[in-house]
Amino acid sequence: MYKRILVAIENSPADRTILDHVERLARLTGASLLLVHVADGWAARHYDELQLRESEEMIADREYLDRLRRELEAAGFVADACLKTGDPAKELVKLIREEDVDLVAMATHGHTGMADVIHGSTVNHVRHHVSVPVLLVRAQPQP
Repeated sequence: MYKRILVAIENSPADRTILDHVERLARLTGASLLLVHVADGWAARHYDELQLRESEEMIADREYLDRLRRELEAAGFVADACLKTGDPAKELVKLIREEDVDLVAMATHGHTGMADVIHGSTVNHVRHHVSVPVLLVRAQPQP
């Protein structure tokens, strides 16, 4: 069914929700995982344009992604990790189109009204601009 699942990683507690769900799905289908985080701080958004060095935030994001990848590999999964920079919605769509993925998995936060307009823009942009299925899982509070 699924061969390669792109998992959008936020570097937040919401990641555990989406990873728990995707791990079960990947075990059932034998899919490999591509963990992606888009750093979007000021330095990240201007990283290429101004030829900046990686910010502390970007370094921490890369370390976090690598740690998650190693944990997944230790649990028997085939996993890759990719740190992108810039606008999360645009960069995710670009990567989804470039990579051979057949499912995108993202955590949502269940915002409504104006909060959804402010915080839900990445999910909405991605789901409207890709041709592969998008799995949205509501983030659960972590203990």
